[in-house]
Amino acid sequence: MVRDNLADVLAAKAMMCVHGDAGLGKTLSVNASLRELAANTVCRVQFRARPTPRDIRHELFRALGIGGEPPTKPIEFDAVLKDVLGQRFRVLVCDEAQWLSRECFEYWRHLWDDRATDIAIVFVGGGDCYQVLRREPMLSSRVYVWQEFQRMPREQVLRVIPAYHPVWENTDAEVIGFADAHAGHGNFRAWAKITAHAARALSRLDQSGVDREVLGWVFSKLSGRAG
Repeated sequence: MVRDNLADVLAAKAMMCVHGDAGLGKTLSVNASLRELAANTVCRVQFRARPTPRDIRHELFRALGIGGEPPTKPIEFDAVLKDVLGQRFRVLVCDEAQWLSRECFEYWRHLWDDRATDIAIVFVGGGDCYQVLRREPMLSSRVYVWQEFQRMPREQVLRVIPAYHPVWENTDAEVIGFADAHAGHGNFRAWAKITAHAARALSRLDQSGVDREVLGWVFSKLSGRAG
């Protein structure tokens, strides 16, 4: 689904919003899909705190590999960015987009709306990203595809996890279901941690496969408690 949606967005040179709770595999899925679809056109930026349009300008300047010193005036800075973004098609991926304010989203729209630029934009973030975009008609009307990530239900966990890593390939469905109910909770990031600990546990405990004993060792690492 993610790959197909991204393919549509790239073909339309449009905007996309991928949103959902933390740890559900949004960034992983987007990155994996774009490696197949447009590996040489992707420019990724990410923010860990409340950025301003100035921060976005400087991060794009760095990510695009523009040489020299960044311009000091916003108008000149924007002209440089638009010139580079008009030279060839690029996919701009803004990760952790839940940190963006309305003003920041407007700046992305400003770049995308400019006739000189040749870009698609993918926002990846939490629920705040969706809420801010949806509240503003000028912004939401420009989003071509909305995709929400949700926790994997048990049926999906039993299908996906054995294919995710060899450690689960021959594990009983009951054991995988038990691990999900007590630690995974349908969250892909949680499953990544469980898998890393399980692989180490098999070596430490000299076991050939994951069972309840191995899961007990894993849970002790995740909870910080012996019991």
